Amino acid sequence: MMILFAVILMDLLTGMEFDLFVPSFPELQAQFNLTPFWVEALLSANFIGYCISLFFVGSLADRYGRKPIILLGLLIFVIGSILCVSAPTYSCLLIGRFLQGIGIAAPAILSFLIIADSYAMKKQQFLLAMLNGSMNIAVAVSPLIGSYIALYFQWRGNFVLLLILGLIVLLASVFFVPKYKLPEHKETISLRGYLPLFKSKPLMLLMANIILMIIPYWIFVGMSPLLYMKNLGVSLRHFGYYQGIFALVFALGSILFGLMMHRYTQKKILHVSGLVYLFSLITLVIATFWGNHNPLLITLAFLPFIISQIMPSTQLYPLCLNFMPQAKAKVSAMIQGGRLVFTALSLQIASCFYEGSFRNIGIIISVVIFMAIVTHFFVLRNRELMTFAISDQT
Repeated sequence: MMILFAVILMDLLTGMEFDLFVPSFPELQAQFNLTPFWVEALLSANFIGYCISLFFVGSLADRYGRKPIILLGLLIFVIGSILCVSAPTYSCLLIGRFLQGIGIAAPAILSFLIIADSYAMKKQQFLLAMLNGSMNIAVAVSPLIGSYIALYFQWRGNFVLLLILGLIVLLASVFFVPKYKLPEHKETISLRGYLPLFKSKPLMLLMANIILMIIPYWIFVGMSPLLYMKNLGVSLRHFGYYQGIFALVFALGSILFGLMMHRYTQKKILHVSGLVYLFSLITLVIATFWGNHNPLLITLAFLPFIISQIMPSTQLYPLCLNFMPQAKAKVSAMIQGGRLVFTALSLQIASCFYEGSFRNIGIIISVVIFMAIVTHFFVLRNRELMTFAISDQT
């Protein structure tokens, strides 16, 4: 139970590291006289640091074990948080966000591997559903907490809270994360260790589907502070409710699905999720062209996409990790790296084309969802992946 508690804390920090401070965007834009591009650069710098770190995290964890790398990452995150709290200039804040990204990569990539190393895939899928639920309940309130902290303590207050959370997770990891037996074959700390992953076409297809499934949410969350508060008239006090509802729906849906998933085959679950994906694309297109100035309609239109993520997120990620069990950390790093690279690019594209309404943002998100639907279809048609999914359920 204490190991699970430490994993939950790591997941909480990973989620809140992003959601907690985005309500401060309008204040940061005003204080440092920033364009939307440079406001979003605070996210991109974090993503770049994360991306640089994660490929080394995967190799280091396969060579030296999970715990030492998690502790090193959390220590770097704490240093970055201290820099953000005390930042006198925008450049200093940008460096702090970069260090936070480098540090958060280790717990983000390795937390679930602590569970994946100990349980069969079916049990992993159930635990992932429960972890998603518990984590996202907290993440659901983080925009609301961030809004009120920004309202009463300004933007530095959010980074103070991230610093405190980082220290708590660091202590929990020291005392509760166990040391596992190191592999007899020592992995080389080199990017060449990732080449076997690229040679597996089914694995690349599965990774592409998972990455495309995640990106639309982060584009929406990254652009929503400027859209909702600056252009659609949503107050800072109420912004957290609009953003928090997504994590809350995902959390409750994950818990409910985790309790029911044993009744259905994995292939049937993925078929149903594909249909929900398609429905979510339709509702988003409607909001993009006919309700792009109404914050409530935009929020309701995006909810089906959040629901569509619940089933495949718990099924495909463990399947991806176990497809090459000897390289779990590298697979996790590849997924996180792809998500960050393409999310950062998508956010910068969205900020360049942002014109004060949801239309251009909605078009970009709709294109990514369409690509996710296409890759989801090919995953279902891939005989090797579906055969492995059926054979590895025990």
